[in-house]
Amino acid sequence: MGGAGFYLVDASVRHDKSIAEMDQFSAHLDRGWELVQRGDTRGAAASARRALELDPNSPEAHNLLGFVAAMEGEGEEAIEAYQQAIALDETYLEAMLNAAEVFISPLGDFDQAIRMCDQALDLAEVDEEVIDALLLKFDALMGKNARDEAKKVLDQVPPGPYENPGHLFLVGRAFYEMGDVERASGLIEAAADKDPRHPEAHYYLGLLRDEVGDTRGATVAFMRSRELDLLQGVPPWSPPREQWEKAAQASFSQLNPLLHEYVNGADVFISDVPGVELVAEGVDPRALVILDGFEADGEVENPEWDGRKTPSKASRVFIYALNVARQAGQTTAIEPEIVSALEREISATFLEPEQQERPESELN
Repeated sequence: MGGAGFYLVDASVRHDKSIAEMDQFSAHLDRGWELVQRGDTRGAAASARRALELDPNSPEAHNLLGFVAAMEGEGEEAIEAYQQAIALDETYLEAMLNAAEVFISPLGDFDQAIRMCDQALDLAEVDEEVIDALLLKFDALMGKNARDEAKKVLDQVPPGPYENPGHLFLVGRAFYEMGDVERASGLIEAAADKDPRHPEAHYYLGLLRDEVGDTRGATVAFMRSRELDLLQGVPPWSPPREQWEKAAQASFSQLNPLLHEYVNGADVFISDVPGVELVAEGVDPRALVILDGFEADGEVENPEWDGRKTPSKASRVFIYALNVARQAGQTTAIEPEIVSALEREISATFLEPEQQERPESELN
């Protein structure tokens, strides 16, 4: 009797301990997601690791760890965590969608993203899940420049109405990218109305208004987008300002020598986003690079170019860290992103106008 009584008490203690551990586990997970919402990636990662100490085989804890890694710009690390979550639960649709998003950006592995989306679509049971998977697949196909396939995927998206402001925006953005301004407009307007603090919705609202010639309306929307971008700030992984300066210097050294001549010796300024006065004048609030302080070519006007002087170089270069970081997605991509932005801006400012202005006989 004594022995039976002893073992009965021991089992009860173990049961109570198991309940207590489960409560602690859930508390760590809940705390982790709460810290994610606050942008505290370090605290969220610590909560995820405490949860894993209690249950090393928890797919939910691995998913949280992956989400935090993605926020910190660690794409490869995020994928490892998501894949671990999926290995522990082959039906874990949320982890699949999270992985697809990282494969799209910052990793740019569009084929892997499509595979993840297809896997998620096989498991999706409700419209919300189907919409998420299809829109990510659409983004991956657009990343591959497979527009025809992307259009077919967009046609499969449930028609709504969409209660989720995020879906309103994402479906509207997809229509915009396919050139269907009319269908995009109503959805993005509704997304901005439902979620006034959605920077993406306001930015695309500006693009749409600009598309139809509503300059004032576009400026208002772009100003609001700029304001919201600043409130969000740079991502948690963004390096300190001195490292941005080093990245800028390294980017200039990687430029093609022909392009480098147009910015050689220029002063470089790093800011978060373009100033309000520039946005009011029509500059894209999400511009990555702007050239300024142009020097004219010589003192004599060129009669073959209708008397216009052509700029020979820029004396000032502005690099917008928040916009570059958003585009780059991780620290290692910052320099390549700046190089690409400089190449585009230099070519658009100096080389393309020069080609357009030269007489046809000279171009031939």
